Amino acid sequence: MVALSLPIDIWDYLGWKDTLALPGHSARQRAYAEVRGDRQVYTPQMVVNGSMHALGSDRAAIERAIAETDRNPAIMSVPVLLASGGGDLTVTVNAAPGKRVAGEVWLCPLISAIAVAIGRGENRGRTVVYHNVVRGWRKLGDFAGAANTWSIPLSQIESGKIDAAAIMVQQGTKEKPGPVLGAAYMRLEQVIPEGGKQTSSMQ
Repeated sequence: MVALSLPIDIWDYLGWKDTLALPGHSARQRAYAEVRGDRQVYTPQMVVNGSMHALGSDRAAIERAIAETDRNPAIMSVPVLLASGGGDLTVTVNAAPGKRVAGEVWLCPLISAIAVAIGRGENRGRTVVYHNVVRGWRKLGDFAGAANTWSIPLSQIESGKIDAAAIMVQQGTKEKPGPVLGAAYMRLEQVIPEGGKQTSSMQ
């Protein structure tokens, strides 16, 4: 399982703007709620495997959601491999087992850890460390169950404090996201020696 932080901007009107928030994250949160049919959007909210949600501070609820989604054989059933070398990030998504599926493959550049001073709200005055913060979404392609490979120059990913990347294979579309079929995570080296390689995989 890959845990990602998606800071949202829906509370900006209260007078303090999260410096890491992206409008696309708020749109994704609303899209999940629409697909589930409950329209529940709140913070901190955790969406588990694209299928269920739980209060982000309620560990027991999160563990129950993980156990429940694990009963879906399609969730995290697609092996994903990341490899870096020669200045490129290579993404390999293996074939999906069983019946044909329709989904999308997304690349998310990440900041693995960053401290943010909270200006207002219940955490006002505190400095909170965010982990695996998503700084963008890049669609690599559609997924119809067949294996595929993409190569992306690291120069197009690494910028500023970006030091990691995640891949998510997700059923559905950006507007109607479904269960997560596969995912992988990798820390990125700022300099990859020519011929050098590191790999990471998860299913």
